[in-house]
This record gives sequence, structure tokens and C-alpha cells, in this order.
Amino acid sequence: MRFSFGAREGVAIEVNIPDRATLERKLRARLAAGEGFALATINLDHLDKLRRDAGFRAAYAAQDFVVADGNPIVWLSRLARRPVALLPGSDLVVPLARLAAEAGVKLALVGATGPVLEAAGARLCEQVEGLEICAKIAPAMGFDPEGAEAGEILAALEKAGAGLVLVALGAPKQEVFAARGRQEAPQVGFASIGAGLDFIAGSQRRAPRWVRALAMEWLWRALCNPRRLAGRYLRSALALPGHAWRAWRMRAGDRA
Repeated sequence: MRFSFGAREGVAIEVNIPDRATLERKLRARLAAGEGFALATINLDHLDKLRRDAGFRAAYAAQDFVVADGNPIVWLSRLARRPVALLPGSDLVVPLARLAAEAGVKLALVGATGPVLEAAGARLCEQVEGLEICAKIAPAMGFDPEGAEAGEILAALEKAGAGLVLVALGAPKQEVFAARGRQEAPQVGFASIGAGLDFIAGSQRRAPRWVRALAMEWLWRALCNPRRLAGRYLRSALALPGHAWRAWRMRAGDRA
């Protein structure tokens, strides 16, 4: 069952992948057929940005697959009786690399910094047998996903023969870049994975498993980087009651 957000803003953003098995089945089919896609991982911060940014809404509407990145999204889906599984972008990096290797598809890494990409690429090749990384591209500071540099990167990815690209530019840049890639490199798959490459490379420390099991990774990240994240999480928390009310109305509508 699909769980949607954003109808009030004029576009419904649907979490259209209910679990990891479904995601892997659909991506495996796309990779085998040489068909591109764009994958986004939605969370409360994205919902706040979607409310305020029409360009971000358009980019999300162009995504083929959307998964739940964050326990609040999962809780809201359950409240609406449209349950979806938790699939954080950071947890998808290695599985996506494995899918690429199984399909004989070349992987590319875009985002972060040069040292992070080198370290992440080395770790992925250690963990995934047969993986071929054909490009590691760290865009310049102030990168514009709609600008000339983005077009050059997309051309370079096609020239390198990339079949799957892990995009670590942060929201909304990564989703906008992936949406553009769907148009200019339609045979390439783009997966927006946020800080996933930083975690693989070890340049950022992810919350311990027990913290994640308690659904408190957001607090861990806020305490580690309060200046950057405190305001973001506060805005998300303030918006949560409204999202919960709309989820409840979806549930009530099912009973009607």
C-alpha cells in the first residue's frame, strides 16, 4: 500500500516501496534491463523542505522509487494503516553496491570530497566481490545540480559506462541532480544516499546500533553536530503533529 505526503502543496509524494525485498526486486529488474531510475529516501527534514521548496517538490515527483528514511515516517505510515519498512539511505549503500556487482553494472560515486570517495570506494570493493567502480566525482564547493558542472558530470558518468550512481550531495541537491539525470542519462540509475558514503569511509561516525534500535539516531546526530542539526530537527518536530493528523485522516478515510 502506498503512503503519500504533500497533497496540500499540489503534488503527492508517495512512499511507494514497502520493504527492502520489494526495492531489491525492482532495482534488480531495472539494472538487468539497462533501464535507469531515481531513488529517494524521505524523512521529516525532507517533508519540511518539500513544504517550502517548489523545486524540491518537482524533483521528488520525478523519482521512480521513494523509501522511508527515518522512524517518524514509519510511525506515520502505521498510523495511516499504510505501513512501510524503515530503509535509511545509509543502510542501502552496501546492498546497492552488491546489486550492481551481481548485475555486472559499473558503480559511480558522486558527492562528498575526494578523500571520502577514495576511502568509501576502497571499503566497498573490500566488502563487495566483483564490484567495479568506474568514477568517483566530488563536485566543487557551491555545486549547482541545475548548472553546467552537473551537465558535465552526467556526461562523464555516461562516458565511464556507469549503470548505478550513489549520489551523496545532501537534500535537495542530490534529488534535483538525480531528477536531472533521469532526463539526460536515462539508462543510469541514481540513488540519493545522503551521508552514506561518509559513514562507509569513516569520516563521520554513525550512531551505535543500540541507539538506532531505540529510534534515537536523530538525537545522536543532533548532539554530535548541534549547530547544524538542532534547528533542522526542531522544525521537523514542530511539523510532526500536523503530519500525524493527516495520517490519522488517511486512516479514517479507509474506514469510511
